[in-house]
Parts: sequence; structure tokens; C-alpha cells
Amino acid sequence: MQSSVVNVLQFSIDSLSLRQQAIANNIANYATPGYTATGVSFERSLTQALSSPGSTATATATEMASNAPPASDGNNVNLSAELIAAEKVTLQYQTMVNALNAQIRLVRGSLGGSFT
Repeated sequence: MQSSVVNVLQFSIDSLSLRQQAIANNIANYATPGYTATGVSFERSLTQALSSPGSTATATATEMASNAPPASDGNNVNLSAELIAAEKVTLQYQTMVNALNAQIRLVRGSLGGSFT
């Protein structure tokens, strides 16, 4: 059980990192003509993998192009939405790292070390 929790948290951290990179690229290219914003999806895949106990289902993070309508220059980055998404993913990332650290403290404590 402990290992699977750590694996889920690590997958979530890795996927959120990919999402942060996509958002950073979108923000960096908000004025680039013809640029198509991208996003990263992983929550549905993770939910499906977790709801199939005992199966060999694995979760995947998928990068996809945004289907938002482009502006006259062909760019479809919504800067305000990307900035909000950046804040949200930062909070999610911090939460997952805190949860992973808590799991590591539990393992360390159960092996005779400190729980702090």
C-alpha cells in the first residue's frame, strides 16, 4: 500500500511538472503569431488506473493542443487564463510534494527514525 501511494504521488508530481512547463511555454509565446497553446491532462487517466485495482492499467500524462479559438494573428493563448492556471498548478504541486514528504516521514518513522 505504501509503495502505491508513493507511486501515485510521484506520478502526480511529474504530471503537474509537465503541466507547469506547458503553461510556461504558453505564457512565453502569448505574443507569437500562429502559436497554439498546449495543456497536459492526466487526472482522468489516473482515476481510471486507480479504479481498476489488481489490473495492469497505468496512468499517462497527455499533452494536447488547445482548441480555443485563435486571435487574428493565429495565436490562441489566453494570458489571464494561463496565469490563473499557473497559480492553480503551483498550489497542486506544493500539495502533492507535501503529501509525498509526509509519506516519507511515515516510512522513516516506522523504521525507527523520527516522524518529523
